[in-house]
Amino acid sequence: MQRDYDLIIVGGGPAGLSAAIYALRAGLKTALLEKQFIGGQAAITNDIENYPGFQSVGGQELTELMFAQAKALGLATVSREAQKIEKSGGDFIIKTSKQDYVCGAVIFAAGATPRKLGIENGFEGVGVSYCATCDGNFYRGRSVAVIGGGDTALKDALYLAKLASKVYLVHRRDEFRGGKLLAQRVEEGRNIEKVLSFVPLRIEGTPGESISGLVVRSVKTGQERTLPVEGIFMAVGQTPSSELLRGFAELTENGYVKCDGRMRTSVPGLFAAGDVRDTVLRQVVTSCADGAVAAEQAAEYLSEQ
Repeated sequence: MQRDYDLIIVGGGPAGLSAAIYALRAGLKTALLEKQFIGGQAAITNDIENYPGFQSVGGQELTELMFAQAKALGLATVSREAQKIEKSGGDFIIKTSKQDYVCGAVIFAAGATPRKLGIENGFEGVGVSYCATCDGNFYRGRSVAVIGGGDTALKDALYLAKLASKVYLVHRRDEFRGGKLLAQRVEEGRNIEKVLSFVPLRIEGTPGESISGLVVRSVKTGQERTLPVEGIFMAVGQTPSSELLRGFAELTENGYVKCDGRMRTSVPGLFAAGDVRDTVLRQVVTSCADGAVAAEQAAEYLSEQ
């Protein structure tokens, strides 16, 4: 079977773009498949303040720079959705709606999307955030709310408590699902107020401009309460874009791709990088690192075939 490319990267976010740069520099004929727009979730992030080398940079600007670097090295881009991945002998076949592509290795960097509650419309990027580590500094000295009850929500609340004047931690149950130690640390937080057995109802403010409050409702009494916050951090989980690999590669219970420190999945020649993989931290910088490792390992894998 004749190969179209040495390597195909599925997903055009920071992990995929970093992988492309490293793969091309390693001399691999490389294509990137992206069904939507280059840059992924990072591209729609207004300001990134924790990427080395930049005090602050727009997500679109940063990912455009990455893409330009990859294109200058000879990256081929395919604006199509990968619908199925198969392996035949030593080759991978990636099926799209228009044609099939054959390659020797695949880096799966399809990312993940934050779960939403349906109240965010008009306030994303102007008060609603899905990443405390990314955006917490914008709310230094201000009041914020964290929605969720798992480990991520508890960690976000503790992190934000170091920056914000007040943190409301809103959870629909009467106790947190997160770890006991984290819950204890939240209890000890002097500027963290637990808002248990309440669910978010609506956001108050001016859509597209700013937030002035979060209205919550008690699941026990129906009583409503308005929390005076300027920022809301959603920590109700993410959905990894891994459905394409279900039944093909090993996934966690939550759908993240299992791989080792070399980004190798359970399928030889298939690597994973970025937010779609099972990892402890999901940031632009860690996604780029994943992509670099995956590309180097893909090059090594191909050289041994």
